[in-house]
Amino acid sequence: MAFDSVGFASVGGQSKAGNAPAIYTYSSADAQSVIRASGYFNTVASILKVGDIVFCYSATGGTPVMSTAYVNSNTGTVVDITDGVVVTATDTD
Repeated sequence: MAFDSVGFASVGGQSKAGNAPAIYTYSSADAQSVIRASGYFNTVASILKVGDIVFCYSATGGTPVMSTAYVNSNTGTVVDITDGVVVTATDTD
């Protein structure tokens, strides 16, 4: 599949006055391996800056996966995010 802007949202006010990274969330049925591929976020290249954080949630085949990644590079047209760190969860109840 491809990037879908419906699943992309900013967190908080996103003031870009300083050097602090902006934070975004992205939810998709795409696998994490697809989401983290270079070029996946090209549609929002004008929004994402190097260092911005993206919380990626996917539920492929009904299995949810959450990862935290950041924008590794952005040429203005091609965006590459890091592979991210998968957030593991335990639900013992």
